[in-house]
Amino acid sequence: MRPQHPVALVTGGNHGIGAAVAVALARDGFDPVIAYFRPAETDSDHTINDGIYAVQRHRDASDVVRQCIALGARAVQIEADLSDAETIPQIFDSAEAQIGPVFALVHNAAAWEADTLAPSAVRAAQSWPPPELISTVTAESIDRHFAVNSRATALLIAEFARRHVARSADWGRIVTLSTGGASGFPGEVSYGASKAALESYTRAAAAELGPFGITANIVSPGPTQTGWITPELEPHLAGQTALRRIGRPEDVADVVALLMRDEARWMTGQRLDASGGFNL
Repeated sequence: MRPQHPVALVTGGNHGIGAAVAVALARDGFDPVIAYFRPAETDSDHTINDGIYAVQRHRDASDVVRQCIALGARAVQIEADLSDAETIPQIFDSAEAQIGPVFALVHNAAAWEADTLAPSAVRAAQSWPPPELISTVTAESIDRHFAVNSRATALLIAEFARRHVARSADWGRIVTLSTGGASGFPGEVSYGASKAALESYTRAAAAELGPFGITANIVSPGPTQTGWITPELEPHLAGQTALRRIGRPEDVADVVALLMRDEARWMTGQRLDASGGFNL
């Protein structure tokens, strides 16, 4: 049975889907620990939707914390770079010191850049990713994606599990955020591949950690407006979506919250599509 006011660690929680997840969990009686990272600004940040996405990514989680507290939750924010493996146990230490042990983990944070296997001479014109953002895959672009999207997934889950077992807990939840392109993502090849690894780690966690009362599931959003979708791109994406609109962060957050409830206690190792039918 779920403990009262369990602590939920949400990564990438300063904006977009992660912020909506933190608020949804606060509404459901969780106490969110909101981890986030603000990358250094680059010239390309202002290429994406006139810089609106950059503004979202570079804010802290103060507003999200306030929303959670207004719902009656305890909530704290932790700024941390998940590409640095040493920060992961520190996040759990900080969570435990501030509000208590973590019972639920939502790994939403992600590294993203547009890369391709195709040389520049043969790339086709496309609306997304913008041609000025895309580059041929490099060792560095692969490593940047896998550090956050894959390696951090494994390390977060392992640290969560170690502490869970050490305190003899018998209820836990893990949800990881993937993408409809995990099986192969043209134009975003390293992003897609790193999310495929995230899904593999999550399914393995379901099998290995089930005996300790932990469920582990994957949520796969479609195009969701977190600041990156331009007015010109929106109708194109909406037209490819069965429900004929793009997603809102709350649409995905509600699916994550569902997996945290006792009604989902018999679901583990599953990949839930939360795309409004875009991923059909």
